[in-house]
Amino acid sequence: MKKLRIVVLMMIPFIGFGQKKENGKIYIEHPAINVVDAFTKAMVAGDTTAMGKLMTEDFRANNPVMAKPHDKGADRATFLRGAKSNYDNFDYYSIKPVKGSYPDAFEYAKDPNDENAVTVDTWDIVKGIHKKTGVKADNYLHRSFTLTKGNKIKSLLNYMNPEVRNNIIAASSERKNGIVYNEHQNINNLRLLMGAAENGDWEKVYSFYDPKATMFDSNMDERKAQSLEEVKAFHKAFFEKFEMNGIEQVGYPDYVHYEMGGTGVLYSWWNLYFIRKSDKKEIKVPIHYAHNVNTEGKITSEIAYYNGNLIK
Repeated sequence: MKKLRIVVLMMIPFIGFGQKKENGKIYIEHPAINVVDAFTKAMVAGDTTAMGKLMTEDFRANNPVMAKPHDKGADRATFLRGAKSNYDNFDYYSIKPVKGSYPDAFEYAKDPNDENAVTVDTWDIVKGIHKKTGVKADNYLHRSFTLTKGNKIKSLLNYMNPEVRNNIIAASSERKNGIVYNEHQNINNLRLLMGAAENGDWEKVYSFYDPKATMFDSNMDERKAQSLEEVKAFHKAFFEKFEMNGIEQVGYPDYVHYEMGGTGVLYSWWNLYFIRKSDKKEIKVPIHYAHNVNTEGKITSEIAYYNGNLIK
């Protein structure tokens, strides 16, 4: 019997945690959902008059992602000005439910405000192109509306990533992001690399690369980078079918040292000339390179843009 009492006592916490208690109902159809839908359509249309008719005078809106704990949020007039600004400043502006989602209306049995308010939650995606900066405003948006018994919107919580807003602010003024060089030791190294390639000195070519360098080209699956060893194998197979017949610089290379990220990139343009061994056909391949360079001047990644059909 003692053992039985112990077992029963041990089960009590699990019984307690397993209990359920309703606190209201969730609706997929509700007059409050219709109000929110009308409010959203008016917002996208820039109709602040129609929006205002659906809001209480003491309306407040906030973005909990950015707000401080005691932030009262935007009042009715401020929110309407912001809505009009969005309409005026974005092309292709839209707010639509995320695919597969739909709004819910909640009527709580125990209302925190004792006002029998209704909560409507939506899961949306906002789209638009900022007219001045071209910043794409596509962003997920979760909204939680509180409506009065008379179906007026009393408050709104907009859960939205502020990154788009920050990008627009940043793009609204000019800012330098580094230095462009047309003469630099990294450019000298690139010319030495291409000169070595023209003369078949591949060991010297590879000496300009970091051992862990990765290579891409416009004819590859962009998700599959090649290692330096894989590129060496490619070169060996390629030159069994083709002969190098010259390399010609087009224009001049640029070396850009970016302030953001502290990275350096070489941009260059060339004409590569080959002779196909099978039929002695001369082939010209225009190519553009982008080489990322580390602080030691070694190439850490390479992207080559060219028409692969020319060398089949």
